[in-house]
Amino acid sequence: MGRKDASTARTPVDQYRKQIGKQDYKKTRPMLRATRLKAEAKKTAVGIKEVALVLAAILIFLLAFYAFFYLNISNEVDLDLDPDEN
Repeated sequence: MGRKDASTARTPVDQYRKQIGKQDYKKTRPMLRATRLKAEAKKTAVGIKEVALVLAAILIFLLAFYAFFYLNISNEVDLDLDPDEN
């Protein structure tokens, strides 16, 4: 009688977890391995946000580099022109 009373005292959550555990054993080892590898690959994959941020940083650096030299060259050219030569 004690065993019968103890088995009915399970909560629905425990019953659900036991049912899920039984279903997991039905899968074959290669299926479980493939599922685990897929989850690990998804966890370690480089996201689109990270790639976009790196590309944006490189673009901003190149634009700043270009603007620096453009402004330096344009100022030097203006200094070389002498308006009194005409």
